[in-house]
Amino acid sequence: MIQRSAESIYVDELCKSAKDAYRQIRSIHTSQKNKVLEKLASALVSRKSEILKENAKDLEAGKSKGLSSALLDRLTLDEKRIQSLSNAVLEIKALPDPVGETVRGTTLPNGIRLNTKRVPLGVVMVIYESRPNVTIDVGALSFKSGNACILRGGSEAIHSNTILAKIFQDCLKEEGLPPNAVTFVDRTEREYMIPFLKQTSYIDIVVPRGGEGLIRFVSENSLIPVVKHDKGVVNLYIDKSADPKKVLPIAINSKVQRPGVCNAAENLIIHSEYPYTKELLEELASKGVQLLLDPRSLAIFPKGQPVKDEDYLEEFLDLRFSVKTVDKIEEAIEFIEATSSGHTEAIVTEDVSAANFFSRSLDSAAIFVNISTRFHDGGEFGLGAEVGISTGKLHVRGPMGLVHLTTTTTYAEGEGQVRG
Repeated sequence: MIQRSAESIYVDELCKSAKDAYRQIRSIHTSQKNKVLEKLASALVSRKSEILKENAKDLEAGKSKGLSSALLDRLTLDEKRIQSLSNAVLEIKALPDPVGETVRGTTLPNGIRLNTKRVPLGVVMVIYESRPNVTIDVGALSFKSGNACILRGGSEAIHSNTILAKIFQDCLKEEGLPPNAVTFVDRTEREYMIPFLKQTSYIDIVVPRGGEGLIRFVSENSLIPVVKHDKGVVNLYIDKSADPKKVLPIAINSKVQRPGVCNAAENLIIHSEYPYTKELLEELASKGVQLLLDPRSLAIFPKGQPVKDEDYLEEFLDLRFSVKTVDKIEEAIEFIEATSSGHTEAIVTEDVSAANFFSRSLDSAAIFVNISTRFHDGGEFGLGAEVGISTGKLHVRGPMGLVHLTTTTTYAEGEGQVRG
């Protein structure tokens, strides 16, 4: 008799229960989905004291482990962020239910009627780090789109994720729905991750969102299709014609507002003829930004530190900002192509031809003109929230929202036709 490991037994049980839950919720009416989401939005606010208590445990552990201020910021839940979570759930509730939407309807010359409709993907597993809001965002998006989800957060947020998942499951139970429609993995050890990645009979898609190491590990070990939500080496280019009244707020917002998120800028590219480079660097430094400068920008702002080539390839997730000086826009394009992770590229310019050239020359999930890189976000794009931001090209690119958690089924009807 083959002895099964504790990890294997644990994973099998969770996956089977998630698949069973999917079969029960995949065809429930939109009104029932919305009722659960409305309860969830309310429960997040009414039970905020429980959430804050559990989050405090994670923050205390994170500080003792020496987590950076940016990572602690990603981990933090306060009353404002809990209210934002609740608001995001209500936004998802208000969005059209994609399930059942007709994508294509046609009648063939032989009389066969084809109707292609959106249907749920099935069981979606999301593996993520640090940010407990993912538990609610992904759970709500998955449930609204008729999917069951398996959520595996990092050890640094275990207490926060556990209480958030429990609140969601309580709302499901109150409506007579299976709580394992939102399945939470409470074992964070690495040896418990690999068995999930082999569960081809139960899990339909795996979405890793986090650091480069996590993405690589999942991609190399998964037998299940993977939608990568990779690191954000985001580039911001200041063209020679850029309006300084736009440059300062865009650069500061892109870097400083929340440096620990994937849409924060990491590389600042400045045209050598932009006349206000000194003022820009001084203002960034005054906001606490640690400037890593190439020789030409270091000559303008000697208080910075010399940049290393490898810095341009790193997702810092903190207040470090690598700076590159270029003499023409073509150099900026070449630099971005060499350093970008395909997440977001932005240009600040008053030259329409430069903006158009920049936009059509690059191949990333988002190209921005005269706006902060921080807008590359599912909520900001009107999706309510996001499963993550995909930097790949298959199935979905950019923010993954409700519609991207569906696939299609084609229904064909006829009057006895046979193929000749």
